[in-house]
Amino acid sequence: MEVASVNGRIHVRNLAASILVPVVGGSIVGALANRGTREQYERLKNPSFAPLGWVFPAVWTVLYKMMGVAKYRAQETAKSLGRERQVLAPYELQLGLNFLWSFLFFKWGLRGAALAEMAALLGAVIWAAYKFYQVDRLAGSLLVPYIAWVAFALGLNYSFWQLNK
Repeated sequence: MEVASVNGRIHVRNLAASILVPVVGGSIVGALANRGTREQYERLKNPSFAPLGWVFPAVWTVLYKMMGVAKYRAQETAKSLGRERQVLAPYELQLGLNFLWSFLFFKWGLRGAALAEMAALLGAVIWAAYKFYQVDRLAGSLLVPYIAWVAFALGLNYSFWQLNK
């Protein structure tokens, strides 16, 4: 578990909390935002490059775990530098935007608003990765797959919006 070691130590409680917040939060948001929306979603025209439905929870589970480890590493390092607040602010912003998107797109059917919000999310994730990288290169690097997925999701969201106006 070397990836979780910061300065030769692992603070198990902090690591667990950092991972559980996005994983459990994402699960709760998914359950609340997707409740009763399956039939509505199935009526939408899908872009040709839309992944199968099972792909999303699988990818998000991995990404949420990577986000949690990245947050833990950045937070532990930033604490020792007295920069915890500046480093974590963009992470907290992107996590809030991440959770909001499901409600916009699925629960409320606001595909255009979800698209704009997804663009803001992409910017926030890039900002978080940059801030993390400044204090811990591995922490910043752990967010690169998340950046790629959000960029893909932005294109997917745009296509759904265009096909279903």
